[in-house]
Amino acid sequence: MIEADYRDVDGARVYVEQAGTGSPVVCLHTAGQSGVQWRDTIAELASLGYRVVVPDLPGHGRSEPATGGPISDLGHYASWCERLIDELGLRRPYVVGCSIGGKITLDLAARMGSRLAGAVAMAASAGSGTVNLRALRRELEDVSAPSRSERTYLGTLAVVGRAVPAERAELIASMHRREDPVVSTSDLIGWGSHDVRARLAEISCPVRVVAGADDLWISADDARATAASIPLGQFTLLDGVGHYPMEELPDFAEVLAGWLRALDGHREP
Repeated sequence: MIEADYRDVDGARVYVEQAGTGSPVVCLHTAGQSGVQWRDTIAELASLGYRVVVPDLPGHGRSEPATGGPISDLGHYASWCERLIDELGLRRPYVVGCSIGGKITLDLAARMGSRLAGAVAMAASAGSGTVNLRALRRELEDVSAPSRSERTYLGTLAVVGRAVPAERAELIASMHRREDPVVSTSDLIGWGSHDVRARLAEISCPVRVVAGADDLWISADDARATAASIPLGQFTLLDGVGHYPMEELPDFAEVLAGWLRALDGHREP
């Protein structure tokens, strides 16, 4: 059974879904999106023996906006997630994130170290993402252009992996049209300016960095280099998969559970 609740973090209410018992796993969504991206994962991963926690970041999904307005610093999201973990009383959770969620995951691993059981960062590397920051900041002045939803839809289709059936790819892209353009543009500014490379060597928990071979938004070589720079880092390249493994892989919960078990095996004695 999936339970939903609102919690107060930083003066605003955040929407959180939880399911299962056992080792906690916090799942973080992509830019402009919400925890709905984990809808096919939460119950199945819970059935495999985990307490799955899926929040909507501030201003996303059913969470209230951040009190200071849309966030363009992924480090702010990371510190917010750390406070949410404390609010929920999660002891040594795993953190799993995709895209900006993957970057936030790497930041959390650097911040929390052995206070995490481990981390899985998907579709992300430690360096700044490749985007045109000047153009994104200009978009904030006029984000109501009628073509914005079409750009989101077509851009999502472009980065879904070739192994994904056309009907599933269409569903993923259609779901992504629901973004708030101010929030998603701010997220992408964060994507393009967030860099934790200098802190990777300090990460003391095991981390798996995952890249899709068909992901046009990240460099698999950069993701591999990120994993190599983490003392207990591992790297996985997913053939036929693009930017959204948890939405593209039909058996993602089982795949993720395998990664979490492997993290346990790579922890320092």
